[in-house]
Amino acid sequence: MAFTRPSPSGHERFFAQEDVIVSKTDLTGKITYANNVFLSIAGYEESEVLGQPHSMIRHPDMPRSVFKFMWDTLAAEKEIFAYVVNMAKNGDHYWVFAHVTPTFGADGRAIGYHSNRRVPDPAPVARVKDIYAALLAEERRHSDKRVQLEAGTALLLKTLQGTGMAYDEFVWSLAA
Repeated sequence: MAFTRPSPSGHERFFAQEDVIVSKTDLTGKITYANNVFLSIAGYEESEVLGQPHSMIRHPDMPRSVFKFMWDTLAAEKEIFAYVVNMAKNGDHYWVFAHVTPTFGADGRAIGYHSNRRVPDPAPVARVKDIYAALLAEERRHSDKRVQLEAGTALLLKTLQGTGMAYDEFVWSLAA
């Protein structure tokens, strides 16, 4: 099934505090499992998401450099926490606080990824929106996609360096 990315609607969706969005992917990021909360908030049927790249819910306001950082962290077989804006099937957006971890097989090798997403507190989202806007602006200054990614990643690392904190510490400090 071919996937057609919607245009952003500008409307924000919300989900209940007690709900947890869960999805699993293979090592290439293709969805192998999505719970009912995922399907409900994203507006898809299970048959529409299984086998599709998880990036199908990527909102265009989400900097590519943040995802590069996430994939680099996962490739190092480490967990990562991140604030992410996703896009539903109809173009609505929704913010999540994501926890993504590698899934390991019996032989100890990564076989996929597991992500739990919860409702984020509004204060960190407000702070991260400014950071993401700056990263996105830096990425968009360049026409070459490789250069976009390099420039955005360099700004992300410079931003972290300016805080004097490691990435995880910085993410958790946003809620303080």
